[in-house]
Amino acid sequence: QVHLVESGGGLVQAGGSLRLTCAASGDISAVNVMAWFRQPPGKQRPELVASISNSGHTNYADSVKGRFTISRDNAKNTVYLQMNSLKPEDTGVYYCNDVIARPGIDYWGRGTQVTVSS
Repeated sequence: QVHLVESGGGLVQAGGSLRLTCAASGDISAVNVMAWFRQPPGKQRPELVASISNSGHTNYADSVKGRFTISRDNAKNTVYLQMNSLKPEDTGVYYCNDVIARPGIDYWGRGTQVTVSS
């Protein structure tokens, strides 16, 4: 099983930037669409933030369009999320995974905490 390790989170002021990294222990090119999810405080399930296919096609949640950029490097088995103009509502635990991964059922990494102060 491929293990996922998310990193790069932290505490940042509103308007700041962070770059998240997801390192996979195996070949992510076998996964057509990789995604970043976030679980805001008090929410039971993570929500989809951004996704990217092997061909480079990207999709974003409306709330992050124009501010976040997802990318992947299959040669390094790594997925990135560049987050700019951060807002307090971006606060949460961020996870990367296959876009079809099911919370509570499929494997998920430990995530990385992002906290945006106002």
